[in-house]
Amino acid sequence: MATRADVEKGGVVRKEPGKVPSPLYPQHEGEREWVPWIVPVFFVANITVFVITMYANNCPAHTTPRDGKCVARFLGRFSFQPLRQNPLLGPSSATLTKMGALVWEKVVHHHQGWRLLSSMWLHAGVLHLVANMLCLLFIGMRLEQQFGYVRIGAIYVLSGLGGAVLSSLFIRNHISVGASGALFGLLGAMLSELLTNWTIYTNKAAAVATLLFVAAVNLVLGILPHVNNFAHIGGFLAGFLLGFVVLMRPHFGWMERYSLPADAPCTARKYLAYQRTLLAVALLLLVIGFAVGMAMVFRGANANDSCHWCHYLSCVPTARWNCTN
Repeated sequence: MATRADVEKGGVVRKEPGKVPSPLYPQHEGEREWVPWIVPVFFVANITVFVITMYANNCPAHTTPRDGKCVARFLGRFSFQPLRQNPLLGPSSATLTKMGALVWEKVVHHHQGWRLLSSMWLHAGVLHLVANMLCLLFIGMRLEQQFGYVRIGAIYVLSGLGGAVLSSLFIRNHISVGASGALFGLLGAMLSELLTNWTIYTNKAAAVATLLFVAAVNLVLGILPHVNNFAHIGGFLAGFLLGFVVLMRPHFGWMERYSLPADAPCTARKYLAYQRTLLAVALLLLVIGFAVGMAMVFRGANANDSCHWCHYLSCVPTARWNCTN
């Protein structure tokens, strides 16, 4: 497909029949392609915070023989906690709490609301960090290249906050860390971007099915014990709504104007009515959701009292495991 520069230079425009062929991340004539930098910054920041956390953890100095042996002792103070304390190869819960993990009691009773944001930069171990950072690079780099650092950065941070808020409403008895809420927000934004920019896609059904399958598999895995699925759900919902607000793009008819002669009139509207409607509804739900959620968190509300089955969204007990701490 020809670019805007090709059209302006008088080149021959070869347009494929139909709409943009790529079901994800379509590039249109006349659109800017960004050089990603905020996602690499997030990547480095997460790794840096983990290194600092391991330095502060100092397993050899803080672990007694009764607790077990530190893993990879040749790393010195960067060695990992005994596997029975942390099978993910990482620091202790006490260190994570000290560094800013999400702890309901500290957020509500000690007025440490900053933990809602700090927890998304912490990880429970190397395995946790590697899995999340691979997802960040795979999803985030291409999204930023397409939509720019402001929008993708906002989705990442606000989705992480949304995941932390929902976690605080349902989980009280253990700490929560990780960028999973923010990453699920990027995944949710991809889905809403597809829906709000429906006119520019071919293979719509395949694109929707692919995204829904990926989201469903990850959410189902979240019902396993020791996985905070509320962070996933909260992040996904926040990102899904944010996608309608910040990732709305001109529809196909508007973008075709670059292939028209210079003196040809363009009567197409930039955004369609359904796009504007989705934006308005999503923005309203976002404001209400964050306002109500934050108010409930700082009031100390327990959402489990109003939804007695919701705890199954994060863990489903079976004959092989239970969902107690």
